[in-house]
Amino acid sequence: MSEIVPRWEWRTFGDDLGAAEERLAALEPERVQDSDESYLLSRHSDASVKVRDGLMDVKRLEATNEDGLEQWRPVLKTEFTLSTQDLNVVLDALGLGADARAVDVGKHREHFTIDGCMTELSTITTDAGSVRTIAIELEDPAVVIATVRALGLEGRENTCLARGLKAMLGFQ
Repeated sequence: MSEIVPRWEWRTFGDDLGAAEERLAALEPERVQDSDESYLLSRHSDASVKVRDGLMDVKRLEATNEDGLEQWRPVLKTEFTLSTQDLNVVLDALGLGADARAVDVGKHREHFTIDGCMTELSTITTDAGSVRTIAIELEDPAVVIATVRALGLEGRENTCLARGLKAMLGFQ
């Protein structure tokens, strides 16, 4: 990876995403993506560890601010096969020696830019079912939380994708 840029992220899950989903539905997505991914989940870490498009992709939680936003730093994005050093990054991010689980995930993502933030309305599908999610991210946490509030989402819990998947699967 060339330049590592941590981003502040906020995400919520639910079958009814209210006015925020209505606002996004009124817009034309900038990009629509469907992907099949595999996530590695650990009971002892909420790191984002996934395989997508033939790449191992790992992000670690750097900080959480007073608004509950989470700052995530990409630490690995590499093709297979993994070097010993890359594998150690994956295992360290998951907190392994602990319980872990791989889960296949289908994603349908609609991408928007709202108030300068990368905004994603997605349907996440696993063997345990499907759920909708909205994610908002940018390097500036003040803009992210302002966008969360403008979309009427401030009363909802910020849940990273790994925690959301673990909740869906009852793996906590």
